[in-house]
Amino acid sequence: MQDLTLLLFERMGIFLMLTFIFTRIPLFRQLLDRKISWMNRLYFSCLFGLFGILGTYAGVVVRDGTVSSSFWMLPLAQDEAIAHSALVGVVIGGLMGGPYVGIGSGLITGALMVYMGGFAGWAGGIAALATGILAGGVARFFSQERVISPVKALFIGMFAPILLMGVILISAAPPDEAIQLVNLIGIPMVLTNSVAIAIFTTMLHVALREEERTAAYETQRALYIAEAALPHLKQGLTFKTAAAVAGLLMRELKAAAVAITDRERILAHAGIGTQQHVPGESIKSELSRKAIETGEQQIAYSHEQIQPHHASLGAAIIVPITEGGKVAGLIKLYFRRPQDIRSVEIVLAQGLGQLISYQLGAAMHEKMTHLMKEAELKVLHAQINPHFLFNTLNSINSLIRMDPDLARHVTTQLGTYMRLNLKVTSSQWISFRQEMELLKAYLEIMKIRFEDQFAVECDMDAELETWLIPPATIQLLVENSVKHGLRNRRSGGLIRIGLRRSGGRAEVSVEDNGTGIPPDLLGKLGAKPVASRSGNGIGVYNINQRLIGLFGDEARLHIENKAKGGCRFMFSIPYMHAEGSEAFEAH
Repeated sequence: MQDLTLLLFERMGIFLMLTFIFTRIPLFRQLLDRKISWMNRLYFSCLFGLFGILGTYAGVVVRDGTVSSSFWMLPLAQDEAIAHSALVGVVIGGLMGGPYVGIGSGLITGALMVYMGGFAGWAGGIAALATGILAGGVARFFSQERVISPVKALFIGMFAPILLMGVILISAAPPDEAIQLVNLIGIPMVLTNSVAIAIFTTMLHVALREEERTAAYETQRALYIAEAALPHLKQGLTFKTAAAVAGLLMRELKAAAVAITDRERILAHAGIGTQQHVPGESIKSELSRKAIETGEQQIAYSHEQIQPHHASLGAAIIVPITEGGKVAGLIKLYFRRPQDIRSVEIVLAQGLGQLISYQLGAAMHEKMTHLMKEAELKVLHAQINPHFLFNTLNSINSLIRMDPDLARHVTTQLGTYMRLNLKVTSSQWISFRQEMELLKAYLEIMKIRFEDQFAVECDMDAELETWLIPPATIQLLVENSVKHGLRNRRSGGLIRIGLRRSGGRAEVSVEDNGTGIPPDLLGKLGAKPVASRSGNGIGVYNINQRLIGLFGDEARLHIENKAKGGCRFMFSIPYMHAEGSEAFEAH
């Protein structure tokens, strides 16, 4: 038994060398990802069936209690049997590929066992098929694991030869010889098969970690390149910025040459072929035009498909970069031979193009936000918040796909709000009624965006409806509560608006149950713009300055924190009647 065990371990080493080579095959990744098509199931069934065949021929012939060390074997005599590792391939096939691959590899391995014949030929065939079925069932049980752990595989691997021993004892005759055979090959096969399966799964884990490390490294490299290229690309695609980016890519990528283009011209070229390139040369290659038109990455595998033509350049990856959803230009990575373009280069180039496109989109968004902020300052009287408008449009864009009716409602409310805003900007004063209509349109939009995050209560004396107030004053205070006071509340937020008459003045209060104002900012807010993590206080400062400028110091904002949380804004303005003012209606 000891000699048989050592001999099986020796031959198992050769078998495991072949399986290690298998883990280097690119198609092997599909097994790790468990993304297997019917064609691949057939392919893997044949492949693991081949492992079963190799495991059979790597076995040891046993006859009359003696072991034959012959490496090559022919169909067995009736009194001969094989101690083998054929079931290793069937178990791994079932664990990695599922029931179909397990059954397929089990049928192939079992057919060989029956063909080889011998004392346990049919027992081996039945056990191989049953092992494939059981291993496939176990794979479904552990489907959440990308690769089963070696410890689990070790114990699962024991059951395959144990099952074979059981079938031999049941089906082989005479029983005395079956018992003698099981006593001789049982323990060696259980040991070698279970260890082989555990080592194979360890190889899978090693291959998976290598793949993950490679992917992490390439991702880190792509992020670094995209970040380093961004300062240049933010200035737009020009001859100068393109030359800087091309030089950067040449330093970081293993390419023979790099070119940067816009939609019409080659802006820069670095590396082999630089002397043949003329800055401003028109794009002529068909694949480059196709990449610009479709926005999809293209690969040139021949000298004739690339531009510029050069004897040392035989292949290229053409990566489109987009800005604002439109192809803005191309990054072209050139290689000496088509064989130099591996899957890692293709994935890296594609990821790099996407990262640079995302960076350009973020830069474009930053630029638009800056421009809108400038517009806000220029039309301060209108008090249209560009971020509010931008976020609302984004919400509408999302709702169009998920809830078209709600998207139409938000669009209608945004139109109402914008019409009201446009009309109030033509007047220095509006009535409290008009101010509340403007606020209502604003809140309709905000409640849809923030769902049940907050509620608004309003208590207004009816006689104040015709009194005048500077446009959007109350709305901006409510907006301040939504953006800052309630920003950390996911539900239960409450904003109370109080409009009371006190003699010849209207007293206005806006309070919330939010986070309140930090004590060190409380005395400064409204007196001057205050820098903080949540904003610069320019909105509150503008309101306060406008009230003081129109009504005097008595109308200034009073700001306080509430004892139970939140803050309160208060001011009072003298009576002004709406007669003679320009009224408007929302339609």
